[in-house]
Amino acid sequence: MRIGILTGGGDCPGLNAVIRGAVRAAEVTYDSTVIGFRNAWRGVMEDDYEPLDVEVCRGILPRGGTILGTSRDQPFAREDGLKLVRKAYDRHGLDAIIAVGGEGSMAVVNELHQNGFPVIGVPKTIDNDIQLTEMTFGFQTAVQICTDAIDRLHTTAESHHRVLVVEVMGRHVGHIAIWSGLAGGAAMTLTPEDPFDIEEVCERIVGRHRKGRYATIIVVAEGALPKPGTFQIPEPEVDSYGHKVLGGIGHILEREIHGRTGIETRTTVLGHIQRGGSPVAFDRMLGTRFGVAAIEAALDGAWGEMVALQQGSITRVPVKDAIGSLKTVTPDLLRLNTMFQPRLPGDDHPGLPVEG
Repeated sequence: MRIGILTGGGDCPGLNAVIRGAVRAAEVTYDSTVIGFRNAWRGVMEDDYEPLDVEVCRGILPRGGTILGTSRDQPFAREDGLKLVRKAYDRHGLDAIIAVGGEGSMAVVNELHQNGFPVIGVPKTIDNDIQLTEMTFGFQTAVQICTDAIDRLHTTAESHHRVLVVEVMGRHVGHIAIWSGLAGGAAMTLTPEDPFDIEEVCERIVGRHRKGRYATIIVVAEGALPKPGTFQIPEPEVDSYGHKVLGGIGHILEREIHGRTGIETRTTVLGHIQRGGSPVAFDRMLGTRFGVAAIEAALDGAWGEMVALQQGSITRVPVKDAIGSLKTVTPDLLRLNTMFQPRLPGDDHPGLPVEG
C-alpha cells in the first residue's frame, strides 16, 4: 500500500513517535510506503510532501514537536478543498491517509470518510479530551512538566509567604490541572468542569494563613470560569479558526486575590512550555503503538475509524462516535480534588465513590 500521513492542530510531545511507528510498521513489516504531508491538510492541498522511510525517521523518537510541521488548515474551509484532496490521492497513488490530530482533525476525518475518502484517525491532544480513548499521547508529558514547575514554585511561595497562581492548559476540560495540581500538592485546583466562587477561594486562602500556612499554590486551567453572578471576566477574542483565545485567568485571579485578601499574589503562566521538549516514556510508547495500529487499520481497510487506548489495549472505534463532545474530568477526580483543598467551617466531606 501507499499511505499518506499528516499531523494537524497544536504540536504535542509524541507526534514523532507516531510517525516513526507508522513508517517502521509500513516499511519493515508490511512492505508498504509512507509519504508525509507537511503542515497537515495544507500540505495535501498544496502538494507539499516528503517520502518517509526508516532512515528519515532515525533519531526522531525523543524529539518534541513534529518533523512534518502542523497547521489548523482543513479542506472543508475552502471551496476547492475536496477536489484538491482527491487530486493528492490520485497524484500519489494513495490507498489511504492517516491523520493525527485533535477533535477538530477527527471531525475532518469523519467528514472525509462520509465523502468516500479512505482515512484513518489517530487521536492527539495534550488536553486528553477526546472521547473513547483513555489517554492521548502528550498528556503525560504535559502533566509532568506542570508538576515539576509546581514543585519548584513551592519553594518560592514558602520563602516569600505568597500565593502563587499557576495557569495551565485546558480550554474546556481540566485534566492537566487536576493531575498536576494533585501530584504537585497544590492547595486548590480550579477547572472548567467546576466553576469557582472567588469569595470562597479567598476565604480558604485566609483560613490557611490563620493556621500559619503562609504559602499557597493555586492551579487553574486556562478555561476555568467563575460561578455565574460572582464576578465578570472579559469575553475572550476569537481567532481566524473560530476558537476562543484563552489565557489570562491566572492574572485575573492574582488581582482578585490580592485585592480581596491583601496577601501578596503572583502568577506563573506555563503556556507553550507544556507542549515542548522531549516526550516522557509513556507518550513515546503510546505514540509508537498508535502509529503501528494506524498502519494496520489501513491495511484492514478500517476507513473512518480511530485508533484508541482502552483498558491498556489498542483498539479501533468509529471516529464519528469520538467527536461531538469532549471527555471531561470524571466526578471521582473532582471529588478527590475537593478532599485536598483547604476546609471551611460547614464543609461536608465529599468522600470518594465506592468501587463496585
